[in-house]
Amino acid sequence: MSGAKKLRRYFFKTLLFIGIFLIAYFAVMFSLSRITVNSEDEDRASDVAIYIKSNGVHTDIVFPIKTTYKDWTPLVHPTRTLSKDSTFQYVGLGWGDHDFYLNTPEWSDLKASTAFKAAFWMGTGLMHATFHKEVKESELCIKVMVSKQEYLRMVAFAESSFIKKDGQTVQIPNASYGDHDLFFEAHGKYNLFYTCNAWANNCLKSGGQKAALWSLTDTGILCHYR
Repeated sequence: MSGAKKLRRYFFKTLLFIGIFLIAYFAVMFSLSRITVNSEDEDRASDVAIYIKSNGVHTDIVFPIKTTYKDWTPLVHPTRTLSKDSTFQYVGLGWGDHDFYLNTPEWSDLKASTAFKAAFWMGTGLMHATFHKEVKESELCIKVMVSKQEYLRMVAFAESSFIKKDGQTVQIPNASYGDHDLFFEAHGKYNLFYTCNAWANNCLKSGGQKAALWSLTDTGILCHYR
């Protein structure tokens, strides 16, 4: 067999492998995202309202900035934003890949190089804090009442994702989508099997809330609340 024929055979085998992998990947992703965990809330106390909020790409878990159980301002103070506004009432927290988060606010902004780096553990983690004066329920924003203990477990999960130096979060300078959000250095690396939405899904799991067995998309989370 000539070298050219061997090369073509190798090329087509590689394409076949990639095709089979992608079909299996998306089939498993879809199937597992439809399996509900924590379908029954074991602690029915309604002490705190949180929100599951998607922008169509990223899912945030939205917390009250201050409650009797947690004050987020020492970690993510709203006056650090470009607005310098201290009257925000909620903070939405999300985790993701540095380049993906900063350069892909919408799917139309996605570049092949960004996706490749994020998929194969080549980026660094980032926490995104978005501040809100009010949060309105919609198809992309679900209100969930949780107990004190459930809330504290979710707080602990979210807070553990921040990198801290001398007890302080590490803000990314000159990085924001607008005048009411901040970015911070975070633990972990984004990859094919752990995305920003997987982080949000795990945050819900940590508090015993309904979630997908495994979800890489916002729809895989939100479908359990519709």
